[in-house]
Amino acid sequence: MHFGYVALLGPPNAGKSTLLNQILGQKVSIVTPKPQTTRNRISGILSDEHGQIVFLDTPGVHAARGTLNRFLVEAAWQALSASDMAVTLLDVSKMVHNPDAIAENNRLLSKVADAGLPMVLALNKVDMVSDKALLLPVMENAAQIMPDVEIYPISALTGNGVDKLLQAVWQRLPEGSPMYDEDQISTAPLRFLAAEIIREKLFLELRQELPYQTAVAIEEFDESDPKRAYINAVIHVAKSNHKGIVIGKGGATLKKIGTESRQEIAELIGMPVHLELWVRVSPRWTDNPRAVLELLGESDLEMSMDS
Repeated sequence: MHFGYVALLGPPNAGKSTLLNQILGQKVSIVTPKPQTTRNRISGILSDEHGQIVFLDTPGVHAARGTLNRFLVEAAWQALSASDMAVTLLDVSKMVHNPDAIAENNRLLSKVADAGLPMVLALNKVDMVSDKALLLPVMENAAQIMPDVEIYPISALTGNGVDKLLQAVWQRLPEGSPMYDEDQISTAPLRFLAAEIIREKLFLELRQELPYQTAVAIEEFDESDPKRAYINAVIHVAKSNHKGIVIGKGGATLKKIGTESRQEIAELIGMPVHLELWVRVSPRWTDNPRAVLELLGESDLEMSMDS
């Protein structure tokens, strides 16, 4: 039997959350077309006859400017330091017409290598490459840069190649007994997962950059009534004019976000949900270290207050 923690690392929008959901066969990490959707270290637990893997989905590693972005990148590196191995994902669909583009991720790849952990490289989104012959130069270039790292072309969306990648992960994990119940799929509390679902609906519904200026905090999560759960959530926005955008004309946008969130949360917890959403202006919260910690504090991450 094997047990270990595996960090999923990569630039924004590389498909880490999609891969985690594909491996588990169900959704534990939110997915949107927008980069930098993941803000916290999200855990997903895979249990089978080989043992147990705790995957750590991480925010995309990028050039960090501003308090919130530094928090996101720090979250990724903390996951790496807490892991037994790393799976690094790159979007191969962005590289097929420029095989040297893998060098643009040298800082990421070098830092993962410097951690001294077993690592495999997954070239994701092969389903978006119609001419598969274009993949070969990218793989050859990657092999030259990282001769000691095994490379796996995959599609996290369709599952193509994921089984081989998973087999490679099992082979590199230390021996050990499972630490979690075999039917547990995440270490994250339900209130955190509920907040993530609401935030996903915000990302999918709101235009342009506004989602990056929003955060969701669960102020009440009451399951004492066996017939219905009661959830009170606050959507924080950075500017007063954002509040009207989130609410929408006649409250239509907020109502749609609430309806879609309530349905998915009910499926998650297995009972009907009464969901109340409120919108609150928290000026420039993304630039305030204390506010970032408070609003994203559902995770087990830490960030120095003077960073």
